[in-house]
Amino acid sequence: MPVKPPPASARLPTEERQALIVAAAIALAGRHSPAAITTGDIAREVGVTQGALFKHFPSREAIWLAVMEWVTQHLLARLENAAKTPIGQATANPALDALAGVFAAHIEFVRECPGVPRLIFHDLQQPADSPLKRQLGLLLQRYRQLLTQLLQDAVKHGEVPANLDIAASTTMFIGIVQGLAMQSILNGPGADLSAEAARVFPLYLRSIRKTP
Repeated sequence: MPVKPPPASARLPTEERQALIVAAAIALAGRHSPAAITTGDIAREVGVTQGALFKHFPSREAIWLAVMEWVTQHLLARLENAAKTPIGQATANPALDALAGVFAAHIEFVRECPGVPRLIFHDLQQPADSPLKRQLGLLLQRYRQLLTQLLQDAVKHGEVPANLDIAASTTMFIGIVQGLAMQSILNGPGADLSAEAARVFPLYLRSIRKTP
């Protein structure tokens, strides 16, 4: 998610400037630990002064909250779009195909925005409750709802066993994505996350698919 800051003299509408600040924070989180990123770092990434930065966000925490709100909006929109079966391309396993689309879309999002999992894993380590954690909880809640609906559809269409443990299958799906995201952080930007995901997801499908 590269940031191309405008000239320092450019006067942008508040929403556009806020979007640039959010993009800068995500870009920095892809290269550095979120804990080490300061408002000065973000201001330099955008190409403005710290004073200008604080005209749009009252604190560093407010910037990270805006980042998580952006993630919630854009990731869920991408996942929901991936879950829709294109017209004229119906298959024998529409729900499982949609599930595969959601998985691929999330992996692509992680590949494009490596700073997002860094921020999420960093915040989850903090013992205290926070607006950022609550926003992450909302994201996970809506994500689970989407996966639950797809798995229920898979049961309805006979693509998976009628007695499938949907809650456990949802947890497993999210856990696989989180594990791959963690691995991408450990392996660095040169890691082939898509190839690894392509090897892992068929194992997940095998574990939930209805056997003959």
